[in-house]
Amino acid sequence: MMGRQVAQGVLFYGFRLDDHVPAGHLLRRIDGLLDFGFVRDALAASYSTSGRPSIDPELMLRMLLIGYLFGIRSERRLCEEVHLNLAYRWFCRLDLADRVPDHSTFSKNRHGRFRACDLHRLLFEQVVSRCATAGLVAGRDLAVDGSTIMADASREKKLKGANAADELRAGENISRPVAEYLAALDAALPPDPDEPASVDPTSISPTDPQAALTCKHGPARYAYAINPLLDLDTDCILDVEATPARFAAEVGATRTLVSRAGTRLGIEPASLSADKAYGSGPLLGWLIDRNITPYIPVIDRTRQRDAFFTRDAFRYDREADTYRCPADKLLGYCGTNRTKQVRVYRSRPADCAACELKPQCTISPKRGVTRLVSEEARDTVRALAGTNAYVHARRRRQRIERVFGHLKRNLGLRTLKLRGLSGAAEEFTMAAAAYNLQLLARQAAPA
Repeated sequence: MMGRQVAQGVLFYGFRLDDHVPAGHLLRRIDGLLDFGFVRDALAASYSTSGRPSIDPELMLRMLLIGYLFGIRSERRLCEEVHLNLAYRWFCRLDLADRVPDHSTFSKNRHGRFRACDLHRLLFEQVVSRCATAGLVAGRDLAVDGSTIMADASREKKLKGANAADELRAGENISRPVAEYLAALDAALPPDPDEPASVDPTSISPTDPQAALTCKHGPARYAYAINPLLDLDTDCILDVEATPARFAAEVGATRTLVSRAGTRLGIEPASLSADKAYGSGPLLGWLIDRNITPYIPVIDRTRQRDAFFTRDAFRYDREADTYRCPADKLLGYCGTNRTKQVRVYRSRPADCAACELKPQCTISPKRGVTRLVSEEARDTVRALAGTNAYVHARRRRQRIERVFGHLKRNLGLRTLKLRGLSGAAEEFTMAAAAYNLQLLARQAAPA
């Protein structure tokens, strides 16, 4: 006999949420790994000691974490999913009759109190600390790289870089990302001579002026770069930094990542692997000074036209600090260009005038050769290039590409929802925390 399901109203239910969340569910495994006690301590100064009780900030942070774990980017949809999904309700400590916070309240706290006390960074550090306790932080062989994440800004709307700040200040309603950009301009420090020279943008977005215009992966778009520091032995993200999608900014973030991870976790890395964009002399020298072996291809921009001898044809005498040309004539040191961070060596005009090789060397009265101030570090790294350790490290470095794939494909981090550099930092840090939690949950799963 064919049965029929008939809906019958029942006055009382014998129902426990805990009975309906499987033991192997991701949220159940994560729930036992994290202690959210830090939330109330971090936000204590943001709430009054009297008045009507607010929505529990721990509830909103748990909801936010669910969004990143399951790729739910919209705050409105996240509130709907938490309302409907039993496992989400269980993780958020909501009973069947409890109301889910409205998306506007959720958004206001996220952009206000949470960002003011850097709550997303505190959560990430809590997760990394838990990873260290579980043995997922070896801290010996690390890798760094940057990947472009598109900003929430139209490429059709742009302001000329030279006059952009004045135009933005003249606006009537200054948005949060614009105010953040103008404040950063006012507080800008003099450039570090060891960092790659920054280039003023030709155009900026009026809605997200800190995003950089990039042509990576297709037509020009405004974007930010996510820069994770990866432990190659465990695939754990030890730290993460948000920068505009510019090579100079991405490379500059490396020092911040390595220093911060070393201080916070007490690790002393033995090596750092990266692609050629990170092969500048100042960064290589900085790593070598800290006894970190850089398995990084060296950037070489010293090549001249094919018709002339390249610098490789000149022999350097380290003790005398001089060069010898192919005709065995001396090129002596004559000064340092501080702007370009190079030492300059020149020959004598009399030697060049009588030289039979001059047509192959230069059309000037004398030949000059430059040597980077950080050339010794570059030479040290060049000597590593043929070793088995270098080849092995370069192969292992590709593991960081899998991390980018997981963040973009599985966690939905292809386009940012939040604007401004602080918004990008929040999204990247929360996504990295979600990634590490999934890694931690897999390790804790029963065999």
